[in-house]
Amino acid sequence: MTTADVNDITLGIEQFGDDDAPLVLLAGGTTMLSWPDALCERLAAGGRRVVRYDLRDSGESTTANPQAPAYTLRDLAADAAALADRLGGGPAHLAGIGVGGMVAQVAALDHPGAFSALTLVGTRAVAPGKPDDDLPDHDRATMGRLFARPMPDWSDREAVAEFAATGAEIRGDDPVAARAVAARIWDRTPGTAPPVQMANQMGMVFSRLDCTPRWRERLPEIKVPTLVVHGRRDRFFPVGNGEALAREIPGARLLVLKEAATAIPDATVGEVSEAMLTLG
Repeated sequence: MTTADVNDITLGIEQFGDDDAPLVLLAGGTTMLSWPDALCERLAAGGRRVVRYDLRDSGESTTANPQAPAYTLRDLAADAAALADRLGGGPAHLAGIGVGGMVAQVAALDHPGAFSALTLVGTRAVAPGKPDDDLPDHDRATMGRLFARPMPDWSDREAVAEFAATGAEIRGDDPVAARAVAARIWDRTPGTAPPVQMANQMGMVFSRLDCTPRWRERLPEIKVPTLVVHGRRDRFFPVGNGEALAREIPGARLLVLKEAATAIPDATVGEVSEAMLTLG
């Protein structure tokens, strides 16, 4: 893992594969570890240069004040375009997961020349908050259980890992995998201040981010090959959100992972990587 400087900030990055291979850029959701190691390795083995990166206020990227971000969703989109240019090699295949998928959509719309293909995983076409009336919202029972839990002691690595594991179980994800990832995220987090840890572990900074103007109405402008990946069991962004993306982006392919929720399970890595490699 290393860093790259773009737009007067620093982004944490990690590379897999050959420097001269076509670039696949993976936007974190919010940290790079939202993207499984096995998927990165499989894409690299398929002849791609894979770079996953941390969004601002997470991981090794510039951390300022997650409680009052002085940047917008469009700034995060500009970061993706600038990073693709900084890494070189021509237009990149851009992929985003969760909130990173929102970044990826706006980046593809605002900086079309920077990207050759788009993959959107477990995301939706509207900003955090209440969705459009025709889109399914978070499952209420699931959200109630998630937010009924007391916050952990953020200075206690094991407590944070347990908090992530119980959250994963509620969402329908693998608690063992979530515990391991949370411990790795904790190790990479610059300090134990609750806002910083929450930005890393839960992406709470996005609830305070300026995500205007709307971009859903612009989705038909996306002209690059697009893959939409969504878990059938996703209770956070139910699968109807992925179906809407696939309908509204011209020519998009929808890949529904029948046994997945919000994360990409190891058992699906082969299917997801093959679909991404076919895209470009």
